Amino acid sequence: MTTVREDSPTLLLVDDDPTFCGVLSAALEKRGFSVSVAHSVEQALPLAHAHPPEFAVVDLKMGGAPGLTLVKALHELDPHTRIVMLTGYASISTAVEAIKLGATQYLAKPANAAEIVAAFDHQANDKPPFKVQPTQIGNLEWEHIQRVLHEHGDNISATARALNMHRRTLQRKLAKPPPRSG
Repeated sequence: MTTVREDSPTLLLVDDDPTFCGVLSAALEKRGFSVSVAHSVEQALPLAHAHPPEFAVVDLKMGGAPGLTLVKALHELDPHTRIVMLTGYASISTAVEAIKLGATQYLAKPANAAEIVAAFDHQANDKPPFKVQPTQIGNLEWEHIQRVLHEHGDNISATARALNMHRRTLQRKLAKPPPRSG
């Protein structure tokens, strides 16, 4: 789905959730952007090369290549592209990596169009738009387990071996909901 208006700033929206893309692209178009949508890094790269966007909104975790790959490619294509990284798996390490690769800002989902547009104006010396709170140990452990589980294709036995943890212990931890923040 591509909406091209000659006088509008171009924006590339990349997320594997079609419903989210539909809602967010409509909201961003109302704010004056000409939006192109892709549902994977592999779909987004040809769009970006054909028409380098002025702005981009990229999901961190999608099927196929991770969003960080696209952030790097977009920044190499045009270092002036304003890129906002979105994620449902916010962590300090991925935020730092996204910024190093060229992202302008890093936002945790759910983020609305107003927050995203405000994030495009973020400067490196600005204070973050959120209150920084130390991450609780339980949240760090949960994030780490989820990341290792994903890296091992959701194979619990392989994940348990990688974490040097008994498989049943890992299953108990996975059966519990993630710890609540703050």
